[in-house]
Amino acid sequence: MSEQIISLKGIEWKQKDKTILKDITWNVEKGEHWALLGLNGSGKTSLLNMIIGYQWPTNGEVTVLDRRFGETNILELRKSIGWVSTSLDERFKHHGGETASEVVLSGKHATIGIYDEITAEDINRANHLLQQFRIGHLAGQKFSSLSQGEKRKTMIARAWMASPELLILDEPCSGLDILSREELLQTIDQMNHSADGPTLIYVTHHTEEVIPSISHALLLHSGRIVASGEKHRTLTEGSLQETLELPLALEWDNGRPWIRVQSHNINPSIDFNNSY
Repeated sequence: MSEQIISLKGIEWKQKDKTILKDITWNVEKGEHWALLGLNGSGKTSLLNMIIGYQWPTNGEVTVLDRRFGETNILELRKSIGWVSTSLDERFKHHGGETASEVVLSGKHATIGIYDEITAEDINRANHLLQQFRIGHLAGQKFSSLSQGEKRKTMIARAWMASPELLILDEPCSGLDILSREELLQTIDQMNHSADGPTLIYVTHHTEEVIPSISHALLLHSGRIVASGEKHRTLTEGSLQETLELPLALEWDNGRPWIRVQSHNINPSIDFNNSY
């Protein structure tokens, strides 16, 4: 019997009489890695906040790592969930003097900075993780001096430090140039094949970031699920056009879905012929 990582049943969330999420039922099993796609305002962040326990549904049932919300200690649950986002990068701006190794070490207790006792075993694990992410040579370098791609790898290694069962990467390639993006995607792809690695939820706007090791996809639009399931059945031209509100063509190449926007079918919202 498969182990359930996330179970959302009939989720609805309203804020000030506005429905943000509606009819969300989603199950993630151990061994699956999911991509979460949708435009800004589609409900992705709200859905993530619900999984982490930062907000509660108006209706529905949330169970994460076999712990039903309302019957579990959310603070303890979060210790088993790693979350990497650009907003977390911002929180480390005031700790830029710390080394890459120290940033990774802070992930053991999910703190910004190191306040608890660190053992030699912890240091070895942190340095080993940096090696796995191909930046072991930067262990002693100040975090503030790292490139964006190196910082992102360091932050993912930090999330891995606590051996999470669930890892959420929220637009990890945002702000990266194409070389740094491809290096990071390759690293994540290899990470997903680790036998003791966490279940991954990868949040993105870009279909080409759905790497081969990502097995499933969830598409959101206006707070509702457009499609959900195995990625080759879910990522279709029809479902992506509905999700992204664009006419497009889809091609699969080396296990990754690439889209081409059919720009000649887009009606511009501004009439430049009637300028003053």
